[in-house]
Amino acid sequence: MAKKTEGPTYRDIINDIKRGKLAPVYILMGEEPYYIDLIAESLENNVITEEDKYFNCEVFYGSDADINAVVGTAQQFPVMAERKLVMLKEAQSMVRAKNQLDKLAPYIQKPNKSTVLVVVYKGDSLTASSAIMKAASSGGAVIFKSAAVKDYKLTGPLRDYCSAIDVAIDDKAASILCEYIGNPLTKLFGEVDKLKVAIGERKRITAQDIEDNIGISKDFNNLELKDALASKNYPKALMITRYFRKNPKQNPVVVTTAILFDFFVKLCIALFSPDKSDSALVSVLDLKNSYGVKEIRTAMSFYNASQAVKAIHAIRNFDAKSKGIGSSDNPYDLLDELVFTILT
Repeated sequence: MAKKTEGPTYRDIINDIKRGKLAPVYILMGEEPYYIDLIAESLENNVITEEDKYFNCEVFYGSDADINAVVGTAQQFPVMAERKLVMLKEAQSMVRAKNQLDKLAPYIQKPNKSTVLVVVYKGDSLTASSAIMKAASSGGAVIFKSAAVKDYKLTGPLRDYCSAIDVAIDDKAASILCEYIGNPLTKLFGEVDKLKVAIGERKRITAQDIEDNIGISKDFNNLELKDALASKNYPKALMITRYFRKNPKQNPVVVTTAILFDFFVKLCIALFSPDKSDSALVSVLDLKNSYGVKEIRTAMSFYNASQAVKAIHAIRNFDAKSKGIGSSDNPYDLLDELVFTILT
């Protein structure tokens, strides 16, 4: 789910909108556009009826919007309806956007109760010290900040989305999608939509479905490479790196580096942790599913703390060399060398 940094969650806001509990002003902002779009869509669908939209729904776009026109429209009363909706979309594309938006402050402090004004500002957040945010905080506005979802936390939103569209997803399939598709959420969820269509009446997405429909191999990917290194399976690890060498566009070493570094850091933390129970590891490593616990638990039986630390040093060295620092070798030759170093 979206990270709750201040104010209500996107679910809270949407539930209130559907119940008719509306605020006079909504400020939707942040780096992750998916949740912003969900709220904006809910407002468009629920604030006024379809037949009232012609006279009582005005949408402005930042690239050509005039703040005075936005305010003037918001101050007008609805035409033969209970309320009107005024939306300023793509506000971040206005010239000197933050300065322009501060001009909304006087209106937001004393908004028209029969208007719902929505400001959509993507890619960044407005500061609490700005005039518009001070006015919003004191004027009864709903403020939603949509923080970017960290890559290692993508499985949570992914599972939420799968549940919302009535489909389940295997742990391995979820890990593959999050590692290879990643952010933004719209792109990640778009792949899930494609998979749901592809599997037809079935209600579960598997790793095989991903290979068949998206082209990410279920046997030769970073997840499998982590498994091979976790269990010190050298032949399998080499098979995977050879596959990476033949398919470099789908398997850039920079992604592999980040994934292996994160894994061995987690392993190191687990090995040094005084409480090594599954529940403690889930907490201290911020793991999102049982697959992650199993993977770490397997590696703990093959590595001691010293070996894990050395693996981290080897990965950092590999990262530098693969970027041309101190080496001109082929990155995939260096990856083979890294695998050998870690496993021996």
